[in-house]
Amino acid sequence: MARTLRLQFPGAIYHVTFRGNERRIIFRQDADRQRFLDQLAESRDLFQVRLFLVCLMSNHVHLLLETPCGNLAAFMGRLLTAYAVYFNRHYRRAGHLTQGRYHAKMVEGDAYLLKLSRYIHLNPVCGKPWQGIVASDRIKALRAYRWSTYRGYVGLEKSWPGIDEEPLLAMLQTNGESSCERYQKYVEAGLIDNDEGFPRVYRQSRLALGSAKFIDGVRQRYDQLLRGTRRPEDAALRRIGRLRSPEAVLPVVAQVLQVRLEMFYARRRNSLLRAAAIWALSRHADLNQRQIAKILMMNTGAAVSHQLARWRNAVNTSPRWQALQTEMDRLLTLSDNY
Repeated sequence: MARTLRLQFPGAIYHVTFRGNERRIIFRQDADRQRFLDQLAESRDLFQVRLFLVCLMSNHVHLLLETPCGNLAAFMGRLLTAYAVYFNRHYRRAGHLTQGRYHAKMVEGDAYLLKLSRYIHLNPVCGKPWQGIVASDRIKALRAYRWSTYRGYVGLEKSWPGIDEEPLLAMLQTNGESSCERYQKYVEAGLIDNDEGFPRVYRQSRLALGSAKFIDGVRQRYDQLLRGTRRPEDAALRRIGRLRSPEAVLPVVAQVLQVRLEMFYARRRNSLLRAAAIWALSRHADLNQRQIAKILMMNTGAAVSHQLARWRNAVNTSPRWQALQTEMDRLLTLSDNY
């Protein structure tokens, strides 16, 4: 079955979630959480992403963000790969760290965004472990939880660097209170009122969260994207955003890998050069497997898929290949010279 296509465009707002493979823990200690936040900050700056909310749980993560450059896939690819390489090396493990692909639900930037922020910030004190716990104890635990942006939003600690709090705080009428106090009351009221309406709406929404008009607009964009994808095997590689021509992509890959261009066209046993070129063409030139096979003089799209899998495995297990991929992403995403 083809994977759901990523709908990307400048200014899109997403609620992004991902969890550990088989729901396993992805943060074993506070040093892991801090390392993830450092890599999140680096990726945010590299891809010019606006971060509104962050919530780290033991086995999953919530991010609320905006992509002014329409580059969610590049941002998340870099972030998840960097953390997986760190985690696998630090704990001497191999294989996938996260379960499947990350989830990204588009959000309308109005009252739905505010309700979603409450839903995310309450995550540390919701779920089965908290059933039967009185609201006052849950509020106390929420205020003490260190690994979300909530404490910064409500003034219990200094705001996290790089977190854009103003858009959400500005949505609330303060009535003489500070915006931090008003937001704290709004979020914590969710533990007392026990509003099940929003979580139910959230679970039922597939592509987007917002008004009927907004969801219809997202659906139309998604249908247009589907019409532009002819076969399921092409879907996994397609990307919306600022694209480069193949003639512009390959020289950058050659520059980063310090090889000659002609080396991408020859089959070499145990070499990852072609795999790197395939990854860059799929991400930055919006080419499908058959198109890439034709450019690199390969036999089939299936051969391209095999090479792409080899590349992803190498990046997930090797800091060297991960660093090279990050450099290719940086040059092809930000440079105006190609």
